Amino acid sequence: MANPPQRPTDNAFAGESLYGGAQEPTYSGALSFMRRRYARELQGVDLVVWGIPFDSATSNRPGARFGPQAIRRASAILDGDPQYPFAFDPYERLAVIDWGDCGIDHGRVDLVPAVVESQAAAIVAAGPMLLTLGGDHSATYSLLKAHAAKHGPLALVQFDAHQDTWNPAPDRIDHGSFVARAVSDGLIDAERSIQIGIRTHAPATFGVEIVFGHEIATLGLAAVVEKILRRAGQGPAYLSFDIDALDPAFAPGTGTPVAGGLTTREAMMLLRALGPVDFVGFDVMEVSPPYDHADITALAGATMAMTMIGLVAEKRRARG
Repeated sequence: MANPPQRPTDNAFAGESLYGGAQEPTYSGALSFMRRRYARELQGVDLVVWGIPFDSATSNRPGARFGPQAIRRASAILDGDPQYPFAFDPYERLAVIDWGDCGIDHGRVDLVPAVVESQAAAIVAAGPMLLTLGGDHSATYSLLKAHAAKHGPLALVQFDAHQDTWNPAPDRIDHGSFVARAVSDGLIDAERSIQIGIRTHAPATFGVEIVFGHEIATLGLAAVVEKILRRAGQGPAYLSFDIDALDPAFAPGTGTPVAGGLTTREAMMLLRALGPVDFVGFDVMEVSPPYDHADITALAGATMAMTMIGLVAEKRRARG
């Protein structure tokens, strides 16, 4: 009897190519983000997915240290088919690897910002785009430093329930102060930056434009997209998506949930329309699996990250 055909598995470490979907069962095999190969070699790589399993700078519920792991696990269900809403495989022409996670010493929390910056800068300087999975939002400050070192001051497009402009002291950073620090340190250009879905109030805006949660319904998604495109302009931009931008009904697994947020569909529609923005880096932050149910939040995080990759792949595809 002839041997039956075997379906390939474990693309995360046994895949023969950086391109194409894995086509393996969603419920088995080695897990990486979207089954991308785990690798540290950056030659020929277009985009790196990287995790920061850190949540010691959160002001409310912990657990986001498990976010990268949960997002990777949830992403398996998205692999292998033409990706919605792009209707093509983003890995046709886009070489993407999963770098794994940032190496953090849990006994030296004071060094974490510098460690994140150093490791991110090494990836960014080598050429690939960087998509980071968090972890609490304090890490975005270090990511902005790494990207601004290469590209100059950035437009920040931030989806969030919070402004993150509290307590901008020069000797501290947490997940609620990184925007203030980034503006003060010249990492982002406040006049080109915008926050979408805000549902809290901080003492100061630091010049960043705000679209409050309730305004999204009254303005309509098309008007919100127009605001983002006009604000970000043509220069380099960074996209940061705090999962609490979504309403707790769609993302219960997060540290500081706030009612009245975006639906997952609205978020996907907004991201999908941001192709004209010159994004040089991305992150998805604050997924906290201990407060999640049925991987709802992890799947939302994986979907936002996949959509970001889709935007990059679409530009690559258009260039042929």
